[in-house]
Amino acid sequence: MPARGPLRSAAFAAVFITVSAAATGCGNGSDNGGKSGTATPATPPTASGTATGSASPSAKPTNQKFAAQIKRVTAGDLRYSWHRGCPVAPSGLRMIQMNYWGMDHKPHDNGQLVVNAKAASDLVSVFRKLYNMRYPIERMEPVDKYKGSDFASIEAGNTSAFNCRNATGSSSFSQHAFGLAVDLNTCQNPYVYADGHVAHKNCAKYANRKNRDPGVIHAGDRVVKAFASIGWGWGGEWSGARDYQHFSSNGR
Repeated sequence: MPARGPLRSAAFAAVFITVSAAATGCGNGSDNGGKSGTATPATPPTASGTATGSASPSAKPTNQKFAAQIKRVTAGDLRYSWHRGCPVAPSGLRMIQMNYWGMDHKPHDNGQLVVNAKAASDLVSVFRKLYNMRYPIERMEPVDKYKGSDFASIEAGNTSAFNCRNATGSSSFSQHAFGLAVDLNTCQNPYVYADGHVAHKNCAKYANRKNRDPGVIHAGDRVVKAFASIGWGWGGEWSGARDYQHFSSNGR
């Protein structure tokens, strides 16, 4: 598993920080927080169907330079993903607004990722690397766009981070509840149970990790190394069930 280490601290004296760099070119989920296929997914308001490798219909082409802004969020921004009793308050979270490289081989300027404030700058550096290597991302929206439904977000192939929910098969909070985990290209990188089962049938072909479709993450590749550079571990290296979409600060 990639090295695990403490997060680098970052000060947030301003409401947002703008970061830019030139491009170089080159789960399964349930509404109760688990990753089982028993829940009926909510209908996502901004996406339809199941991720198949096509670009988000809402994504708009933009310039080819990476740019990101780190902004504060309020409880009103997190209507479905946060509630009283969550382990981190809205004041401890940030919204990263950034562009990303799409499945259509074009940059898109509408990426939004809600993360822990202490991890925001590090994650900007990771997504800068992904952008510069032109790693394609299906879509990037807060789970609030899916009324907090992890299942619906995964069905849409959505990349997201914060969601105040329990870990799979556990009564304890997931790292997502702290904003310290990212699920990346959720259909191409599914949660695979120990018996090989994938809850999302349209993503089941990606249980075969020899698949080389765009967005698929493989052990030791540049995506895994980008997250490892900030001390985050990958769920694709777990024993038993494996969560190929999942990166987190503590590797779990």
